[in-house]
Amino acid sequence: MSTTDGIFSPPTPRNEPVQDFAPGSPERAQIAAKLTQMASENWSLPHVINGERLTLGTSVDVIVPHDHQRVIGHFHMADEHTIDKAFDAASAAQGEWANASWADRAAVFLKAAELLAGPWRDEMNASTMLGQSKTVNQAEIDAACELIDFWRYNAHFARQIYAEQPQSTSTIWNRSDHRPLEGVVAAITPFNFTSIAANLCTAPALMGNTVVWKPSSTQAHSANVIMRLLECAGLPKGVINLVQCRGADFGRVALKRKDLAGIHFTGSTGTFQTIWKGVAANLENYAAYPRLVGETGGKDFILAHPSADPVALAVAIVRGGFEYQGQKCSAASRVYLPSNLAEEVLDRCTSMVAEMKMGDVQDMRNFLSAVIDRKSFDKIKGYVDVANQSAKVLCGGTTDDSTGFFIAPTLAQVDDPHHRLMEEEIFGPVVSVYVYDESDFEGACQMVDNTSPYALTGAVFAQDRQALSRATDALRFSAGNFYLNDKPTGAVVGMQPFGGGRASGTNDKAGSPLNLLRWVSPRSIKENLVPATDWTYPFLG
Repeated sequence: MSTTDGIFSPPTPRNEPVQDFAPGSPERAQIAAKLTQMASENWSLPHVINGERLTLGTSVDVIVPHDHQRVIGHFHMADEHTIDKAFDAASAAQGEWANASWADRAAVFLKAAELLAGPWRDEMNASTMLGQSKTVNQAEIDAACELIDFWRYNAHFARQIYAEQPQSTSTIWNRSDHRPLEGVVAAITPFNFTSIAANLCTAPALMGNTVVWKPSSTQAHSANVIMRLLECAGLPKGVINLVQCRGADFGRVALKRKDLAGIHFTGSTGTFQTIWKGVAANLENYAAYPRLVGETGGKDFILAHPSADPVALAVAIVRGGFEYQGQKCSAASRVYLPSNLAEEVLDRCTSMVAEMKMGDVQDMRNFLSAVIDRKSFDKIKGYVDVANQSAKVLCGGTTDDSTGFFIAPTLAQVDDPHHRLMEEEIFGPVVSVYVYDESDFEGACQMVDNTSPYALTGAVFAQDRQALSRATDALRFSAGNFYLNDKPTGAVVGMQPFGGGRASGTNDKAGSPLNLLRWVSPRSIKENLVPATDWTYPFLG
């Protein structure tokens, strides 16, 4: 890559507008045609190692969650030798990529953003809709808009980081060299957000790191689109290497690599804790302490004050709890209603749910589709069974796996604030509700804070300004993303940096400079323009 002089500024970032896909709109017709085309094909989804496409390992079918008899592709489960080969490729590519100018690296992802905003948009959205059962709206805000935002804003944030320099004097020139990490970054990504999967592997790469990317097997289709798009944008071979494999196999290889420089992870709390323990067990074998960045589980809340607007509150519960079948780490899962509003709010919620349609994402009248796979279906069904046995089911409470993995949106009221449904992460369209005495809002705040080990997202609804202020203070550590009079989902890059604490992760805030700072290792450079020529100091006189 070329070396040029200048303090370069990338284009001023802007959030990508969300298309609405209204009936009769050209974007609706275009995505419908792309869905029909892609649904009829059986895609080969290979590993990509040093730019080479490999089909090594046992073949696995990629099915459509809302029509599990339909196969739309196949990938191969890599063995440990193939995974090791991917790390070797990343290691070999590290020197040239790290020495490239940051502007050259940023240009790759800025170009990828514009390709995604244009000719690649329908393919990325359609692959996410078919492979991950997202409605067209949920795919658009994730696979298109949020990913475009990540790539645009990360380039902007990177320049901020490189421009942040220490003070100097007339004789001393001080500089900060924001080096990439010394080694290879492992990116382990989830199925539920195509944008998160892409950001976890590209954010470290932007800062000069090379990456081995293990996407979720249930995100294999859109992961393949991401890799092809990045190559089209000019990403050099070996910078990001994609391998489909079992998590345990990936962990055995990655954790034993001397050159493991960091892990960028989104997934379950249990898995991240296992990874952390594995790193600790191998600590003396690494060239440097690996950076661990993780966004994990959540048991996200909505707390209403007696002054809350019942209409806005009900909409937030329904949208926050049931969009994308509740398969968001930020999804509303536990709700605390004051006794004066409970009946009206719950009636409004059940009325809205009754109007929701659920089914194939190609029918754009559907608000919900299927959960991701058999394992998730069985787990969520277990919680639906618990709701039917020990709670008051206000709506839903049924499941159907005959065609796809469908869980009806379920709203369940409990009498015990520490019921399993209020405490355990479900990751599906099941929302539990507890009604508290309207005179004890402070007690409700304490209950919210103490009930769950997680601290990812939460929302408070009130028209009383003092109540919002009191809740903001009382719940200061209860959520990394805290919403006032809004649902606890829908963080926007550049506006609400995302991440939580406690058992929800390391809170390194994707969509901000804070995350990118984790992928550099600064070097302080001091240059003395007028070196001393006398060893003595004045005090000696």
